[in-house]
Amino acid sequence: MAMNPVQFQPGLSMVEFMQQYGTEAKCYRALYRARWPQGFRCPFCNERRRCRFRRGAQVYYQCRACRHQTTLLSGTVFQGTKLPLRTWMLAIHLLTSTKTNMAALELMRHLGVNYKAAWRIKHKIMQAMAEREAPRRLSGFVQIDDAYLGGEFNGGKPGRGSPNKQAFLIAVETDVTLEHPAHAVIEPVRGFDNDSIKDWQARHLAPDAEVFSDGLHCFRRFADAGHAHTVLETTGGRTACEVRGARWVNVLLGNVKRAISGSYHAIRQGKYARRYLAEAAYRFNRRFRLREMLPRLARAMMLCKPHAEPVLRMASNFHG
Repeated sequence: MAMNPVQFQPGLSMVEFMQQYGTEAKCYRALYRARWPQGFRCPFCNERRRCRFRRGAQVYYQCRACRHQTTLLSGTVFQGTKLPLRTWMLAIHLLTSTKTNMAALELMRHLGVNYKAAWRIKHKIMQAMAEREAPRRLSGFVQIDDAYLGGEFNGGKPGRGSPNKQAFLIAVETDVTLEHPAHAVIEPVRGFDNDSIKDWQARHLAPDAEVFSDGLHCFRRFADAGHAHTVLETTGGRTACEVRGARWVNVLLGNVKRAISGSYHAIRQGKYARRYLAEAAYRFNRRFRLREMLPRLARAMMLCKPHAEPVLRMASNFHG
Protein backbone atom coordinates (compact mmCIF):
# COMPACT_ATOMS: atom_id res chain seq x y z
CA MET A 1 0.00 0.00 0.00
CA ALA A 2 1.37 3.43 -0.98
CA MET A 3 2.14 5.93 1.77
CA ASN A 4 -0.48 8.62 2.21
CA PRO A 5 1.39 11.95 2.02
CA VAL A 6 -1.28 13.64 4.15
CA GLN A 7 -0.64 11.21 7.01
CA PHE A 8 3.15 11.58 6.77
CA GLN A 9 3.41 15.36 6.46
CA PRO A 10 5.50 16.99 9.20
CA GLY A 11 3.59 18.93 11.80
CA LEU A 12 4.85 21.28 14.50
CA SER A 13 7.25 19.22 16.58
CA MET A 14 7.50 19.59 20.35
CA VAL A 15 10.99 21.07 19.94
CA GLU A 16 9.65 23.72 17.55
CA PHE A 17 6.71 24.36 19.85
CA MET A 18 9.02 25.05 22.78
CA GLN A 19 11.13 27.38 20.63
CA GLN A 20 8.07 29.37 19.50
CA TYR A 21 5.81 29.20 22.58
CA GLY A 22 8.00 28.04 25.44
CA THR A 23 7.71 31.16 27.62
CA GLU A 24 4.82 33.26 28.87
CA ALA A 25 6.08 36.29 26.93
CA LYS A 26 6.19 34.34 23.65
CA CYS A 27 2.65 33.06 24.22
CA TYR A 28 1.42 36.58 25.04
CA ARG A 29 2.91 37.97 21.83
CA ALA A 30 1.42 35.11 19.79
CA LEU A 31 -2.07 35.72 21.20
CA TYR A 32 -1.68 39.48 20.70
CA ARG A 33 -0.96 38.89 17.01
CA ALA A 34 -3.88 36.44 16.85
CA ARG A 35 -6.35 38.95 18.26
CA TRP A 36 -4.97 42.09 16.62
CA PRO A 37 -3.01 41.02 13.52
CA GLN A 38 -3.02 44.62 12.20
CA GLY A 39 -2.31 46.18 15.58
CA PHE A 40 -4.56 47.12 18.48
CA ARG A 41 -8.23 47.82 17.79
CA CYS A 42 -10.55 49.04 20.52
CA PRO A 43 -13.32 46.42 20.94
CA PHE A 44 -15.79 49.24 21.64
CA CYS A 45 -15.08 51.85 18.93
CA ASN A 46 -12.42 50.19 16.71
CA GLU A 47 -9.90 52.99 17.37
CA ARG A 48 -6.21 52.19 16.86
CA ARG A 49 -4.69 54.65 19.32
CA ARG A 50 -4.22 53.37 22.84
CA CYS A 51 -2.11 53.69 25.94
CA ARG A 52 -0.93 50.82 28.10
CA PHE A 53 -0.62 50.45 31.86
CA ARG A 54 -0.37 47.77 34.53
CA ARG A 55 -2.72 47.07 37.38
CA GLY A 56 -1.06 44.45 39.53
CA ALA A 57 0.21 41.73 37.21
CA GLN A 58 -2.38 42.52 34.53
CA VAL A 59 -1.64 44.64 31.45
CA TYR A 60 -4.48 46.95 30.39
CA TYR A 61 -5.01 48.83 27.12
CA GLN A 62 -7.00 52.07 27.18
CA CYS A 63 -8.47 53.52 24.01
CA ARG A 64 -7.45 57.14 23.47
CA ALA A 65 -10.75 57.93 21.76
CA CYS A 66 -13.46 56.44 24.00
CA ARG A 67 -11.32 55.65 27.08
CA HIS A 68 -12.54 52.04 27.06
CA GLN A 69 -10.20 49.73 28.97
CA THR A 70 -9.55 46.15 27.96
CA THR A 71 -7.01 43.38 28.37
CA LEU A 72 -5.66 40.95 25.82
CA LEU A 73 -7.96 38.14 26.98
CA SER A 74 -11.13 40.04 27.91
CA GLY A 75 -14.06 39.27 25.63
CA THR A 76 -12.46 36.03 24.45
CA VAL A 77 -12.86 32.40 25.46
CA PHE A 78 -9.73 32.84 27.63
CA GLN A 79 -11.44 35.49 29.77
CA GLY A 80 -11.09 34.91 33.50
CA THR A 81 -8.46 32.19 33.22
CA LYS A 82 -5.96 31.86 36.04
CA LEU A 83 -3.78 29.39 34.15
CA PRO A 84 -0.54 30.45 32.45
CA LEU A 85 -0.86 31.15 28.74
CA ARG A 86 1.81 28.55 28.01
CA THR A 87 -0.51 25.92 29.54
CA TRP A 88 -3.25 26.95 27.13
CA MET A 89 -0.90 26.97 24.14
CA LEU A 90 0.43 23.54 25.06
CA ALA A 91 -3.13 22.25 25.27
CA ILE A 92 -3.91 23.64 21.82
CA HIS A 93 -0.74 22.05 20.46
CA LEU A 94 -1.53 18.66 21.98
CA LEU A 95 -5.11 18.66 20.69
CA THR A 96 -4.10 19.62 17.15
CA SER A 97 -0.86 17.66 16.70
CA THR A 98 -1.89 14.23 17.95
CA LYS A 99 -3.05 11.78 15.29
CA THR A 100 -5.90 10.58 17.50
CA ASN A 101 -8.17 12.48 19.87
CA MET A 102 -7.05 13.30 23.39
CA ALA A 103 -9.47 13.01 26.31
CA ALA A 104 -9.55 15.50 29.19
CA LEU A 105 -8.08 12.86 31.51
CA GLU A 106 -4.98 12.46 29.33
CA LEU A 107 -4.79 16.22 28.85
CA MET A 108 -4.80 16.60 32.63
CA ARG A 109 -1.70 14.42 32.93
CA HIS A 110 0.18 16.28 30.19
CA LEU A 111 -0.63 19.76 31.52
CA GLY A 112 -0.23 19.08 35.23
CA VAL A 113 -3.63 20.51 36.14
CA ASN A 114 -6.62 18.95 37.89
CA TYR A 115 -9.36 17.20 35.94
CA LYS A 116 -11.90 20.04 36.16
CA ALA A 117 -9.38 22.49 34.68
CA ALA A 118 -8.49 20.03 31.91
CA TRP A 119 -12.20 19.52 31.14
CA ARG A 120 -12.76 23.28 30.87
CA ILE A 121 -9.72 23.70 28.61
CA LYS A 122 -10.81 20.82 26.40
CA HIS A 123 -14.39 22.06 26.03
CA LYS A 124 -13.44 25.69 25.48
CA ILE A 125 -11.10 24.64 22.69
CA MET A 126 -13.81 22.41 21.19
CA GLN A 127 -16.31 25.29 21.49
CA ALA A 128 -14.04 27.48 19.36
CA MET A 129 -13.77 24.62 16.85
CA ALA A 130 -17.57 24.26 16.77
CA GLU A 131 -18.08 27.98 16.15
CA ARG A 132 -15.59 27.92 13.27
CA GLU A 133 -17.30 24.93 11.69
CA ALA A 134 -20.90 26.12 12.20
CA PRO A 135 -21.15 28.31 9.04
CA ARG A 136 -19.42 25.83 6.69
CA ARG A 137 -21.29 25.15 3.44
CA LEU A 138 -20.48 22.34 1.05
CA SER A 139 -20.66 22.64 -2.73
CA GLY A 140 -20.07 20.44 -5.75
CA PHE A 141 -20.51 16.70 -5.17
CA VAL A 142 -21.58 15.98 -1.60
CA GLN A 143 -21.88 12.52 -0.04
CA ILE A 144 -24.28 12.39 2.93
CA ASP A 145 -25.12 9.70 5.46
CA ASP A 146 -27.12 9.38 8.66
CA ALA A 147 -25.61 7.95 11.84
CA TYR A 148 -25.90 7.76 15.62
CA LEU A 149 -23.58 8.26 18.56
CA GLY A 150 -24.08 6.06 21.59
CA GLY A 151 -26.01 2.85 22.12
CA GLU A 152 -28.96 1.49 24.03
CA PHE A 153 -28.87 1.19 27.81
CA ASN A 154 -28.79 -2.31 29.27
CA GLY A 155 -32.39 -3.47 29.30
CA GLY A 156 -33.53 -0.26 27.58
CA LYS A 157 -35.17 0.38 24.24
CA PRO A 158 -32.98 -0.87 21.38
CA GLY A 159 -32.47 0.55 17.90
CA ARG A 160 -33.12 4.11 16.71
CA GLY A 161 -35.52 4.82 19.56
CA SER A 162 -32.92 4.39 22.28
CA PRO A 163 -32.76 7.52 24.52
CA ASN A 164 -28.98 7.07 24.77
CA LYS A 165 -28.41 7.75 21.08
CA GLN A 166 -27.77 11.06 19.34
CA ALA A 167 -28.62 11.35 15.65
CA PHE A 168 -26.19 13.21 13.42
CA LEU A 169 -25.55 13.86 9.75
CA ILE A 170 -22.14 13.52 8.15
CA ALA A 171 -21.44 15.03 4.74
CA VAL A 172 -18.27 15.07 2.65
CA GLU A 173 -17.57 17.38 -0.28
CA THR A 174 -15.54 15.67 -3.03
CA ASP A 175 -14.04 16.63 -6.35
CA VAL A 176 -15.71 15.93 -9.69
CA THR A 177 -14.26 12.40 -9.84
CA LEU A 178 -15.71 11.53 -6.39
CA GLU A 179 -12.24 10.22 -5.55
CA HIS A 180 -10.78 12.94 -3.33
CA PRO A 181 -12.52 14.43 -0.27
CA ALA A 182 -12.16 18.13 0.43
CA HIS A 183 -14.27 19.26 3.38
CA ALA A 184 -16.78 17.73 5.76
CA VAL A 185 -19.69 18.76 7.96
CA ILE A 186 -20.47 16.55 10.98
CA GLU A 187 -23.35 17.87 13.07
CA PRO A 188 -26.11 16.54 15.35
CA VAL A 189 -29.74 16.78 14.24
CA ARG A 190 -32.91 16.49 16.28
CA GLY A 191 -33.95 13.52 14.21
CA PHE A 192 -34.17 12.18 10.68
CA ASP A 193 -37.37 14.03 9.85
CA ASN A 194 -38.29 16.53 7.15
CA ASP A 195 -37.91 19.67 9.28
CA SER A 196 -34.46 18.71 10.59
CA ILE A 197 -33.18 17.86 7.13
CA LYS A 198 -34.53 21.09 5.62
CA ASP A 199 -32.90 23.14 8.39
CA TRP A 200 -29.57 21.33 7.94
CA GLN A 201 -29.71 21.71 4.15
CA ALA A 202 -30.36 25.45 4.35
CA ARG A 203 -27.32 25.99 6.57
CA HIS A 204 -24.78 23.61 5.07
CA LEU A 205 -25.47 23.04 1.35
CA ALA A 206 -24.59 25.59 -1.31
CA PRO A 207 -27.18 26.01 -4.09
CA ASP A 208 -24.99 24.13 -6.60
CA ALA A 209 -24.44 21.09 -4.38
CA GLU A 210 -25.25 17.70 -5.90
CA VAL A 211 -26.17 15.16 -3.24
CA PHE A 212 -25.38 11.43 -3.07
CA SER A 213 -27.11 9.50 -0.28
CA ASP A 214 -28.92 6.29 0.55
CA GLY A 215 -32.67 5.93 0.27
CA LEU A 216 -33.66 7.33 3.68
CA HIS A 217 -37.07 8.91 3.12
CA CYS A 218 -36.29 12.32 4.64
CA PHE A 219 -33.36 12.75 2.22
CA ARG A 220 -35.93 13.46 -0.49
CA ARG A 221 -36.04 17.01 0.88
CA PHE A 222 -32.71 17.67 -0.87
CA ALA A 223 -34.39 17.26 -4.24
CA ASP A 224 -37.32 19.40 -3.07
CA ALA A 225 -34.82 22.18 -2.31
CA GLY A 226 -33.52 22.06 -5.89
CA HIS A 227 -30.42 19.90 -5.44
CA ALA A 228 -29.61 17.13 -7.89
CA HIS A 229 -30.00 13.99 -5.77
CA THR A 230 -28.64 10.54 -6.55
CA VAL A 231 -29.99 7.71 -4.40
CA LEU A 232 -27.42 4.96 -3.93
CA GLU A 233 -28.20 1.30 -3.37
CA THR A 234 -25.81 -0.07 -0.73
CA THR A 235 -25.88 -3.28 1.26
CA GLY A 236 -24.06 -1.87 4.29
CA GLY A 237 -20.91 -3.23 5.88
CA ARG A 238 -17.51 -2.96 4.21
CA THR A 239 -19.00 -3.03 0.71
CA ALA A 240 -20.60 0.38 1.37
CA CYS A 241 -17.12 1.91 1.47
CA GLU A 242 -16.53 0.87 -2.14
CA VAL A 243 -19.76 2.21 -3.64
CA ARG A 244 -19.10 5.16 -5.92
CA GLY A 245 -20.68 8.21 -4.33
CA ALA A 246 -20.65 6.77 -0.80
CA ARG A 247 -17.06 5.72 -0.26
CA TRP A 248 -15.62 8.77 1.50
CA VAL A 249 -18.57 9.50 3.74
CA ASN A 250 -18.44 5.91 5.01
CA VAL A 251 -14.66 5.99 5.47
CA LEU A 252 -14.84 9.23 7.45
CA LEU A 253 -17.82 8.00 9.47
CA GLY A 254 -15.91 4.88 10.49
CA ASN A 255 -12.87 6.95 11.45
CA VAL A 256 -14.95 9.37 13.53
CA LYS A 257 -16.74 6.63 15.44
CA ARG A 258 -13.54 4.72 16.14
CA ALA A 259 -11.76 7.87 17.28
CA ILE A 260 -14.55 8.85 19.67
CA SER A 261 -15.09 5.39 21.12
CA GLY A 262 -11.35 4.68 21.34
CA SER A 263 -10.29 7.97 22.93
CA TYR A 264 -13.27 8.92 25.06
CA HIS A 265 -14.94 5.54 25.69
CA ALA A 266 -18.08 7.40 26.78
CA ILE A 267 -19.32 10.94 26.21
CA ARG A 268 -22.54 12.70 27.17
CA GLN A 269 -23.75 12.80 23.59
CA GLY A 270 -27.09 14.31 24.62
CA LYS A 271 -25.29 17.54 25.64
CA TYR A 272 -21.83 17.61 24.12
CA ALA A 273 -22.00 15.65 20.86
CA ARG A 274 -21.91 18.84 18.80
CA ARG A 275 -18.50 19.78 20.22
CA TYR A 276 -16.96 16.33 19.85
CA LEU A 277 -18.21 16.02 16.26
CA ALA A 278 -17.04 19.55 15.47
CA GLU A 279 -13.60 18.62 16.75
CA ALA A 280 -13.49 15.77 14.24
CA ALA A 281 -14.67 18.03 11.41
CA TYR A 282 -12.22 20.81 12.35
CA ARG A 283 -9.24 18.49 12.30
CA PHE A 284 -10.34 16.80 9.05
CA ASN A 285 -10.91 20.09 7.22
CA ARG A 286 -7.41 21.32 8.10
CA ARG A 287 -5.53 18.07 7.65
CA PHE A 288 -3.42 19.39 4.76
CA ARG A 289 -1.86 22.20 6.84
CA LEU A 290 -0.86 20.66 10.15
CA ARG A 291 1.80 23.25 10.97
CA GLU A 292 -0.77 26.04 10.77
CA MET A 293 -3.37 24.44 13.03
CA LEU A 294 -2.05 25.89 16.28
CA PRO A 295 -1.93 29.58 15.23
CA ARG A 296 -5.24 29.24 13.36
CA LEU A 297 -6.97 27.72 16.38
CA ALA A 298 -5.43 30.34 18.67
CA ARG A 299 -6.93 32.99 16.38
CA ALA A 300 -10.33 31.25 16.51
CA MET A 301 -10.22 31.18 20.31
CA MET A 302 -9.41 34.90 20.47
CA LEU A 303 -12.51 35.54 18.35
CA CYS A 304 -14.70 33.20 20.41
CA LYS A 305 -16.86 34.83 23.07
CA PRO A 306 -16.39 33.92 26.77
CA HIS A 307 -17.90 30.63 27.93
CA ALA A 308 -17.87 30.09 31.68
CA GLU A 309 -18.09 26.53 32.97
CA PRO A 310 -21.85 26.73 33.76
CA VAL A 311 -22.46 27.83 30.16
CA LEU A 312 -20.30 25.00 28.85
CA ARG A 313 -22.22 22.47 30.95
CA MET A 314 -25.61 23.81 29.85
CA ALA A 315 -24.70 23.19 26.22
CA SER A 316 -27.21 22.22 23.57
CA ASN A 317 -26.45 20.20 20.47
CA PHE A 318 -28.81 22.30 18.38
CA HIS A 319 -29.07 25.81 16.96
CA GLY A 320 -31.84 28.12 18.04
